[in-house]
Amino acid sequence: MFPKNTWYVACTPDEIEHSPLGRMICNEKIAFFRGKEGVVAAVEDFCPHRGAALSMGYVQDGNLVCGYHGLVMGCDGKVVSMPMQRVGGFPCVKHYPVVERHGFIWVWPGDASLADADLIPDLHWANSPDWAFGGGLYHVKSNYRLMIDNLMDLTHETYVHADSIGQEEIDETPVKTAVVDGVVQTSRYMEDIIAPPFWQAAMEAAGLDPNQKVDRWQVSCFHAPAHVLIDVGVALAGTGKQEAPAEQRVRATVVDFMTPETENSHWYFWGMARNFKADDAELTASIRDGQGKIFAEDLAILEAQQKNLEQHPERRLLMLNIDAGGVQARRLLDKLIEQENQSAQG
Repeated sequence: MFPKNTWYVACTPDEIEHSPLGRMICNEKIAFFRGKEGVVAAVEDFCPHRGAALSMGYVQDGNLVCGYHGLVMGCDGKVVSMPMQRVGGFPCVKHYPVVERHGFIWVWPGDASLADADLIPDLHWANSPDWAFGGGLYHVKSNYRLMIDNLMDLTHETYVHADSIGQEEIDETPVKTAVVDGVVQTSRYMEDIIAPPFWQAAMEAAGLDPNQKVDRWQVSCFHAPAHVLIDVGVALAGTGKQEAPAEQRVRATVVDFMTPETENSHWYFWGMARNFKADDAELTASIRDGQGKIFAEDLAILEAQQKNLEQHPERRLLMLNIDAGGVQARRLLDKLIEQENQSAQG
């Protein structure tokens, strides 16, 4: 159902700032914590003594101490010590490749020998002072592929997000789908329109007249196995869309990382990166709050959809032209999973 030999966003640094974090990823229970010198570590969330969750313990001297009987676990999954016990024969637990980069903590849940940190996607905006980022995390009770479908077909904005980013012109404008260098891309361009409420507010914040007509674009890019980056924005009509002078447009990247928890649930790391007024913390918070409300509207739809699909597994869903992006993304995923299974079988 999901590839394992790949990097997924596991958490954000603040989630392990004060204590360990237990999180299931790809059906694997993992405990994340900061080891010696603050380096992130990840081990199976299972104490070999009595099966307690190691994430319920605490960190001491760079090791993870089980909160049940005090067993001390090292970053490499080997037992270091336990009060009044000899631990030389204690079994090890699995440890996972983990990297802190671009403001996220990434984990490789599959074959550790295949992990290559160079495969972590390059997020240029995360390391540039010209960009600001604000985001959050939702736990979604749906298969991660449903969220990918949602993000690769933004037609739903007209109906699900009518009060913020939706508008009739989305329905009236055809979407184009292409696969370029292994990246699925869907794009929609709307010309000479009035911006919806969310973008009117962004225009005003950037010093533009929100009542002027604009050209709007949405370009969703799916990168296997589970992240979608969406180039979005508006520019004063006729000034060049994405290539318009910076003072005549507002442009941002919607950031979406879907990390499978189980077959029917996932962790959704969302946010928006922008390159206008990057030093305005109040604006970052305002956009984050607004975007969080928008994504919360998607959750209700997706979780109800998941329940329907579980109750009616025999029903075949319709595939329309607007679904092409999601269909192509699923094909890429199926190919990755097939290759991984074939490799595992030798």
